[in-house]
Parts: sequence; structure tokens; C-alpha cells
Amino acid sequence: MMETKHPLPPFNTETAKQKVQLAEDAWNSKDPVKISMAYSIDTEWRNRNQFINGRQEVQEFLKDKWQNELEYKLKKELWAFLDNRIAVRFEYEYRNKDGQWFRAYGNENWEFDENGLMQKRYASINDLQIKETDRKL
Repeated sequence: MMETKHPLPPFNTETAKQKVQLAEDAWNSKDPVKISMAYSIDTEWRNRNQFINGRQEVQEFLKDKWQNELEYKLKKELWAFLDNRIAVRFEYEYRNKDGQWFRAYGNENWEFDENGLMQKRYASINDLQIKETDRKL
């Protein structure tokens, strides 16, 4: 049976915004298996300086991420879309194991297959050390 993840491309403004909100909600769940199901089996990622290939590596990456990025909270915003591609800007906050808070800012470029699964994800991310009192999310 063919996997599908609605909404399907080609995207319009409404469906692109839906896809972004679904991604935000999934990532805020911090459930690596649930999140990985939005990606194709052979998904390709660049996340900062890491290259991640396939759902299994996505799950391992996310599990490690949330062992180090505690109290994670993410907000995504649609930036642009065309056909089967979506660009988003995002920010998220987390604290490390030493209690230091960070806000990460970045952009992602997504490419989806015909079944609505993300086959490519390219993320550029910068971290800013913040005080706990400066948290926005």
C-alpha cells in the first residue's frame, strides 16, 4: 500500500500553510517515530553540518536532539511555496543540560514527493544564547 501524507502537492496557499502547521505540531510532540512518518523512506536531510538519510537516521537524529535540547518549543512560518516545494522560517527555544537557554533561528527548504512525503529537507540554523527571562515561546 502506498503511503500518503495530506495535503498533497501541488500546494496552494491554504495547503502550504496546513503542511507547515502539521510539521510544527509534529515537531513539538518530540516523538521521533511520529515525525519521521512525514518523510519518505529514503528522505535526504542537511541539518546544520549533518547529512541524514532515511527514516531510521531521522529517528536517531531526533532522539539525540531531544536528549540535548530540553524543553524544546518550535514555531514555523510559511515563507514561500511552488508546486511541490515549501520554504519556511522558524525559531525554537531550548535549554541544554547545564541549564543555559538558546533560541535557534533558521530556514528550511522542503521538497515533497507526489504522495505528500517530504523527500528533501535542507535546514540552515543559528543558535543564540539567551537568558531564561528573554524566552518568547
